[in-house]
Amino acid sequence: MRCCTTFLYNLDMKTVTAAYAKANLPELLKRVQRGERVTISRYNKPVAQMVPPPPEERPVPKFGTGKGKVKIVNPNWAKPMTDEEVDAFMEGR
Repeated sequence: MRCCTTFLYNLDMKTVTAAYAKANLPELLKRVQRGERVTISRYNKPVAQMVPPPPEERPVPKFGTGKGKVKIVNPNWAKPMTDEEVDAFMEGR
């Protein structure tokens, strides 16, 4: 494995050659996914850097934005069933 640690910016940053990166991309992606930074070099000069993406910002839902978007077809849908309706349902009528 041709990997050496660089101490210029961050202790967990790794530098690999372009050939190594091409042959081991899945492994390098796993490292980046865990939070490591990987620098890819060609002829001992850095040409690219793989870094984890910034944290995903989720939009905060605003109260009242669904107003008018829900249509209740039967307003009595939650009303309890009568004994006759239960018997009919159980018998499959």
